[in-house]
Amino acid sequence: MKTIKHITILFLLLATSIASAQVKFEAKVSKSELGVNERLRIDFEMNQDGDNFNPPSFQDFTVVAGPNQSVSHSWINGKKSFNKTYSYFLAPKNQGKFTINQATIEIDGEVYKTTPITVNITSAVDKPKDPNDPDVIIADNIHLVAEVSKTNPYINEAITVVYKLYVAPNTGVSNWRETSSPSYNDFWSQNIDTKGLKVLNGKYKGEDYRYVVLRKTVLYPQKTGKLEIEPLSLDITVDVPTNRRNIFGERLMTQAHKTITAGSRQIHVKALPEKNKPANFTGAVGDFDFRVTSSKTELNATESLSATVEVSGNGNLKLFELPNLNVPSSLEVYEPENKDNVRTTGSGMQGKRSQSYTIVPQFKGKYPLPSISFSYFDLKTESYKTLASDEIVIDVLQGPTNVASNENGAISPNKQTVIANNDQFAFIKTKPNLVSAKKSNFFKTTGFWTALLAPLLAIPLAIVFRNKRDERLADVTGNRIRKADRLAKKYLSEAKRALGQKEAFYVALEKALHNYLKAKLQIETSDFTKEKITETLLERQVEDHTVTEFISILKNCELARYTPITQVEMQQDYDKASKTISEIDKQIR
Repeated sequence: MKTIKHITILFLLLATSIASAQVKFEAKVSKSELGVNERLRIDFEMNQDGDNFNPPSFQDFTVVAGPNQSVSHSWINGKKSFNKTYSYFLAPKNQGKFTINQATIEIDGEVYKTTPITVNITSAVDKPKDPNDPDVIIADNIHLVAEVSKTNPYINEAITVVYKLYVAPNTGVSNWRETSSPSYNDFWSQNIDTKGLKVLNGKYKGEDYRYVVLRKTVLYPQKTGKLEIEPLSLDITVDVPTNRRNIFGERLMTQAHKTITAGSRQIHVKALPEKNKPANFTGAVGDFDFRVTSSKTELNATESLSATVEVSGNGNLKLFELPNLNVPSSLEVYEPENKDNVRTTGSGMQGKRSQSYTIVPQFKGKYPLPSISFSYFDLKTESYKTLASDEIVIDVLQGPTNVASNENGAISPNKQTVIANNDQFAFIKTKPNLVSAKKSNFFKTTGFWTALLAPLLAIPLAIVFRNKRDERLADVTGNRIRKADRLAKKYLSEAKRALGQKEAFYVALEKALHNYLKAKLQIETSDFTKEKITETLLERQVEDHTVTEFISILKNCELARYTPITQVEMQQDYDKASKTISEIDKQIR
């Protein structure tokens, strides 16, 4: 009987131990039905600590805050309990029934999943406004606006998008960062340097506000019809009052985070008129001047001159082709050299583009460079205009005379008619009495013809190779981009190898960012403060949003040591670091 009693007690202890060791991982929501203007809290709770927590996509919601992590330990009657929770605050995007999919976590080598939860999103509900509610403060006092200069432009007409952050008086915004940037599909785009953020006073819906210009972008629509400008979104940190007061009776403040968006904007792009469109029109839109010039009009044969085709003015200078120069066939002309001197301002592109042709005459005579024309669409008159260049005559003073007929209109001053006679070929021996030389047949062999023709065939290949090399060397922007990409890969190679290992990855990533700054800016390790980095990068003319992105990556490296990070988030931080290093290297002066 004692043996049976002992076995029973043993089984009870084992059952109790198994029950106490059972893993629980579940999802809980604050409510299963809510209005589209309310917020939903979802908690993912577990009774044992785990790794590699992966939340669901939340594709039907906007993540307002989270993940917020909390951990608790307790002892009750000698029994230890553990609870860990990941919390998210969600804002519904639309009405309807939506399912929040499974979250996963790895505990002791096993993967556990939560049960999907369905919530019903109804129409907006009436709820009292708490004047200290961060959502109310932000909605009433902070506005992100995208101002578009023109909503019905022609195709290839410049429009400007200015993003302004309006903040009401007595409201504080301590920080912000971009959470999504517009990609401007179907537009040629160029960001304009705002040279620091300046706080200005203005009006928003008739009321006094302070505002800063966050970004200016010039857009050239590349297709007709209804196009959408994607929204810019910011995560802002706002100082809001609490119900607590200090010993002097003053209300204490706290910080709250909120995502705001400028909203998408639509523009209607008009097609250029087909009526009276010139045959040589290549898409130029704006206000332009056109000319063809020559470095000299008198020279000797085998000397060179430079003929330049130039278009200058305001408009889409980088988005059309220059007309080609017509050169008589008796003049040797080389591939043109392109030169752009174009800057982009708030009103669009300004400057000039040119093509310079090197011309080498071979014979004495006068050679006309015929007039060529350039057509563009004038936005002021909404009509096409055609500009023509003057004819340029090249006078070759000394050199051999070209007795061949000139089909391109070249005039040879000493040109004489050649009269045929019976003795003109008298120097040709008609009975040479040739003797066969059988001792050597080298001149009839394949080796002879190969040796003779190979240099001739190599000439065009050498010319093509030289032109490709010159194009690559002349592509300053492309070379800087390639150099920046190689630089990013060089510094981030160790971080890439550590992807998936949280601590090792972020240590390597932070080290890579520091090493890059140390090599690029000659900043000593002791000077690595965010303020010093920001000040130095701005002094070197790096754009504000690029500096902000760099600082945010450094902050992520610091926070990642104390918060759970997924493989996807590590990859996102790696891609963001690579892109930011490349951008800094392209912008730095």
